[in-house]
Amino acid sequence: MISFLISIAVLILGYFTYGKIVERIFGIDKNRETPAIKLRDDVDYLPLPAWRIFLIQFLNIAGLGPIFGAIAGAMFGPSAFLWIVLGSIFAGAVHDYFSGMLSLRHNGLSISEVVGIYLGPNMKYFMRFFTIVLLIFVGTVFLMGPAKIIDEMTGNFWNLWVWVGIILLYYILSTLLPINKMISKIYPIFGLAMLLMAIGLLIALLFGDYAIPEIVPANLRNMTTNPTETPMFPILFITIACGAISGFHATQSPLMARCIKNETLGRKIFYGTMITEGIVALIWAAAAMAFFGNVDLLNDAMLANNSNAAWAANEISANMLGKVGGFLALLGIVAAPITSGDTAFRSARLILADIFKTDQKKIKNRLYLSIPLFVIAFILTQVDFGIIWRYFAWSNQTLATVVLWAITAYLTYTKKFYWITLVPALFMTMVCSTYILVAPEGFELDNTISYVLGGIITLIVCILFMTLIVRKQKVHQITVTENII
Repeated sequence: MISFLISIAVLILGYFTYGKIVERIFGIDKNRETPAIKLRDDVDYLPLPAWRIFLIQFLNIAGLGPIFGAIAGAMFGPSAFLWIVLGSIFAGAVHDYFSGMLSLRHNGLSISEVVGIYLGPNMKYFMRFFTIVLLIFVGTVFLMGPAKIIDEMTGNFWNLWVWVGIILLYYILSTLLPINKMISKIYPIFGLAMLLMAIGLLIALLFGDYAIPEIVPANLRNMTTNPTETPMFPILFITIACGAISGFHATQSPLMARCIKNETLGRKIFYGTMITEGIVALIWAAAAMAFFGNVDLLNDAMLANNSNAAWAANEISANMLGKVGGFLALLGIVAAPITSGDTAFRSARLILADIFKTDQKKIKNRLYLSIPLFVIAFILTQVDFGIIWRYFAWSNQTLATVVLWAITAYLTYTKKFYWITLVPALFMTMVCSTYILVAPEGFELDNTISYVLGGIITLIVCILFMTLIVRKQKVHQITVTENII
């Protein structure tokens, strides 16, 4: 377990070292008035205690991704550990911190509006559509996912659609009510379930009779059953999203940017929650590799059960933690997606409110924007869950890529060290473009052709970005200073 323990230690160290570097590059101002105070409306803009904000942000971003994604990613072997650690520190946490802090500096604006400021109006319109579609996908996925788990936990006591209805009702209430009426009260309880789940699995791994594969050259290969059909690059980097980098996080950060009392809390809230999620993903990936005996047996078990990560999570929890511990862990598995699904719909409402400049103090205005979202989501529940999940995975990482480019533009305009996001932006552009070319839900091209075309697309995007930056600066279409921000 040496590699596993070192990986956890590196993640924690990354928060205290690289996290401070990122914070210094951004340049916080502890005396600046935050939107929670300046624009307080006691619905969405409302100062909350830092510990509550941390738990809300953590549960917002820690949906099924760091559990199901980590289990599926573990099928590739210990390479998954490297992606979780390096991705979390140098890509995911950086993405989350800057997206959250830029929203904070722009009065809590939604991520689509922030992207528009730095990448232009055309990208803003695209991002408005793209993020709303993604959030509806998230809400639908996190509606059906937990409903199926609860249905299985209760031995099909009620019809699946009864649980769907109950969760949907909760989503409606949490989307419409002020953030301190439901979300800030329920999330600490769900947070405890998530933390108990992770700690319980960690203890079981450390003191049980388990062996976790080490990060050694012999294991740094594609250990899936059919490496040709599932090439490590880019499949692994799409499969493990929420445990490494996820565009969904950028849609959630504005929720908390509207509740933070001081900019000094940004590193803890945004960078820190991503590192915490990375640790959760590490634990689940390690548990998947260890519980089934080895990576090959994990692959066999997953293939025998239609690659059902929910089944694997249930087996791991029940057997590694016993009945009581397994039940608590399953509560965590249920709580994680539910607490992402509700805020997905809430975020979609706020994006629509930003687009139409609709005051959200009145409940009727919130209803006008929310009802269409829930109707569309319910219709999507009739579509195969697996299809929605696959398209969500690619869309999610594509959103993260766009946000990284927007942050890079911000850093360039303000003459700050833009390489900190340029490198992850280039990498994720290559990942997303290659994936859609090679994947079954994409064009299903030959791997080599996909790599070449992916590289060309990445180069074109880089050239277009540089052209945009030069043009914007030359004609003074955008002027960004610390005072304006």
